[in-house]
Amino acid sequence: MRTFILLLCTTTLLLGLDEKSERQIVDLRGTWKFEIGDNPKYASPTFDDKSWDEIFVPSNWEDEGFAGYDGYAWYRRTFTFPANVKGKRLIVNMGFVDDVCGVYVNGTLIGEGGRFKPQYQTGYNIEQRFNLPEDLLRPGKENVIAVRVYDAMQGGGIVRGRIGISEEVSDIDYVVRFPLRWKFKAGDEERWKDPAFNDKEWSDLLVPAKWDFQGFREYDGYGWYRVTFDLPPGRSKERLVVLLGKIDDVDEAFLNGERIGRTGRIRSNGSIATQNDYQKLRGYDIPSSLLKEKGNVLAVRVYDNFMDGGIYEGPVGIITDREFDRFDRRNEQWDFAPANEFERIIDKIFR
Repeated sequence: MRTFILLLCTTTLLLGLDEKSERQIVDLRGTWKFEIGDNPKYASPTFDDKSWDEIFVPSNWEDEGFAGYDGYAWYRRTFTFPANVKGKRLIVNMGFVDDVCGVYVNGTLIGEGGRFKPQYQTGYNIEQRFNLPEDLLRPGKENVIAVRVYDAMQGGGIVRGRIGISEEVSDIDYVVRFPLRWKFKAGDEERWKDPAFNDKEWSDLLVPAKWDFQGFREYDGYGWYRVTFDLPPGRSKERLVVLLGKIDDVDEAFLNGERIGRTGRIRSNGSIATQNDYQKLRGYDIPSSLLKEKGNVLAVRVYDNFMDGGIYEGPVGIITDREFDRFDRRNEQWDFAPANEFERIIDKIFR
């Protein structure tokens, strides 16, 4: 068993590993409704925003008649999604938002950029892109997107960049592309790795995405993800690698009940052994003996030590070993996990 762990040091490395191109489906640049203040009712698709001001997006709200304003504000607009676009991986692009944003589609929160108070953290320098589950849309009918924004100082708002809904086109040739929703439960029980365990009562979480905005705000501790998948016919004997993106903070991955890899280690006092594990891209070799063509269960045990948690960034899916090797690893930082139980014990003692 090999476990590949890549530390992504720069944006260039990230793009080199999972280059994406996009085909825009809905252009959301232009005039939006705008209101300063903060009210959770503003996210509702049935909320009446006729009395709101209008603002051009993208722009700095300081230049649109709201000079000197720092604090919360909301943006809203309607759009029609084409009825003939089906079965696509969709991305909402919100460009660069100064400082923090939460994006709602038809009343459902699909992602946050930065962190709202009380644990404020700006996301002004990060392009905001969020996975959009297709079942949230009303094809051929009116849809509503609402964006909650918090600005701490100086300029604020949806200030620049691509604004719209696009189809994601990945440069990775996946054998299996996992669904956007996985089962999740906070806590820690060893039996949750068992493929026969009944997880129907667990929460449904978007993956990749932080668990914090999905009902587990400020939760630090253990959590388990589970997803069931089938393999395309005739591929169960290939050398395959599961990609689990970036996880905050550390993890263990189990396929059909057997551990296939881990990143990071948790000390007996509950602290994590290193502080940069959340920046590492997970890629775990899959022993072909574990795979079936139908009904495979991947379980991922996660421990979050502080602030955001979960499987928060892709790529996520299964690819061939050859596809994995297609990416240039000569200048990357790799770590190789123990290949057998004896080495695993030694690793546990001395690492």
